[in-house]
Amino acid sequence: MNASLGGGNAKHVPVNQVLREYLLASTSAPDATVRDLARATAELGEVAGMMVPVEQVALLTLLTRLVHARTVIDVGTFTGLSALAFARGVAPGGTVVTCDNSDRWLELARAHWQRAGVADRIDFRLGPAARTLRAMPERAAVDIVFVDADKLNYPTYYELVVPLLRPGGLLLLDNVLLDGFVTAPDLAADPLQRRCAAVLREVNAAVAADDRLEAVMLPIADGLTVARRR
Repeated sequence: MNASLGGGNAKHVPVNQVLREYLLASTSAPDATVRDLARATAELGEVAGMMVPVEQVALLTLLTRLVHARTVIDVGTFTGLSALAFARGVAPGGTVVTCDNSDRWLELARAHWQRAGVADRIDFRLGPAARTLRAMPERAAVDIVFVDADKLNYPTYYELVVPLLRPGGLLLLDNVLLDGFVTAPDLAADPLQRRCAAVLREVNAAVAADDRLEAVMLPIADGLTVARRR
């Protein structure tokens, strides 16, 4: 390893709860629709752990605006928070294709998309994400793909989405740290979590070595990789 990378003297500030609250306070405040959707999702119970954190919502919208995105693919709809973030950032006439295996929370999502005035920019597709991705035109020239779905299928999603991206388009992979277990999958107590951590470790290595991409992993929330298609 290069001594300048990951060295013991590297500057790093662990983010505890106090610092996270400070980070949130120092970020543009979410509006009432985002706050209410986040609150309604949190009230769903344990499943709410799949929700995109509010600070990440702001980042998704910002990235969408920075690349002037017109076409976004959102893999993993859940209650629609990430789709809402992208829809707010797409250029006029833009579309967010969001897909999920379940439409259990679609009514909640659509109510907030409509409230935010972005429902007409969001195309929900029910079914396996791999099927949705394979159905995209070969020359789709997608601006952003956000992957936040079942971790065991990340390798499939990764291979399917990179060819869809236009030069300069962004691949965003969520939960790439998986509660920190990517560094040592065997330490995870839950067998499924061990498998997911091992898969993500392999995907992270593949992305970093992919000549088609230039990538950086950010320690926001549970880890977010931002990779630009060359």
